[in-house]
Amino acid sequence: MIAPGGTGRRAFLLGAAGVLAASACAAEKAERPLARPVPLQVPPGSPLEPLGALVLDGAEPAFRGLSGLRLDDALRLTAVSDLGHWMSARLVLQEGRPVGLEDLRSGPLRDGAGQPLGRGWAGDAEALARLPDGTWLVAFERWHRIRAYADLDGPASYVPAPPGLERAPRNGGLESLAVLADGRWLLITEMLAPPEAPDLRLGWLGRPDAWMEVAYRPAEGLHPVDAAPLPDGGALVLERRFSLLGGFTGRLARLSPGALAGARPGTVLEGETLLALAPPLPTDNYEGVGTARLGGRTLVALVSDDNENPLQRAWLLLFLLADD
Repeated sequence: MIAPGGTGRRAFLLGAAGVLAASACAAEKAERPLARPVPLQVPPGSPLEPLGALVLDGAEPAFRGLSGLRLDDALRLTAVSDLGHWMSARLVLQEGRPVGLEDLRSGPLRDGAGQPLGRGWAGDAEALARLPDGTWLVAFERWHRIRAYADLDGPASYVPAPPGLERAPRNGGLESLAVLADGRWLLITEMLAPPEAPDLRLGWLGRPDAWMEVAYRPAEGLHPVDAAPLPDGGALVLERRFSLLGGFTGRLARLSPGALAGARPGTVLEGETLLALAPPLPTDNYEGVGTARLGGRTLVALVSDDNENPLQRAWLLLFLLADD
């Protein structure tokens, strides 16, 4: 038998317990850092000087599925996710070393009507760049296209895609997008090869309605997954490979200013290896590269996609380009 008023007391106690549990979870989240610093070493011979790494909080939804990356000179990094989201946070350095992130912002990417994109076919965002006027460019695969955003939390605008992009494999489309120092756009597909050259990847230089078709030669067995501009007019290209036996490997390659400036229709671009993504570096699914200027030198950031897999991590690696 329940004494009179017992039901009300039980409801009150259960409700109070729920409030306390929710408050405890909120407090734990507020106290938990967004990222944890880790020392970083590079393989011998690399012209990249390691600054350190951050392991991003795996419980934070904004850090899941990160793909394209952009880093600005104010140390704000922005990324898009193949889950149809964007995130932005400020990188915190102490004595030149990364120690954390702050001022996290995130939200869904949207369509032309301002409605959130669905996960999957419509929302598979893979590359991110920014025009000098502040407009964001986002490249998507599965439904292969480029969209422009005045604000990443606002509606998208149509961007004419280069001819031939629609032929890309469903999961091998436009993963590399960079706005070069001279204003041209560099686009490279992950797995679309010219019919006569299966070891190359189709790409374009130029702007909407003024595209010039080029090709890119990745290292054997690797696929280009992101690109970032360099202040001298060159560019960095991030490449990746996955195998069941070897796991994730990759490299960071540099395209010279001369190669990009002198490109003509049909030119095959080929990069110089700057960094092998192999031990002693943490190995994972690196899908984003960004660059910025820091103290007169070029800062290089790499971010990995955790694939929503508890065995993987979202890593942020920081380097200085030593031969800048």
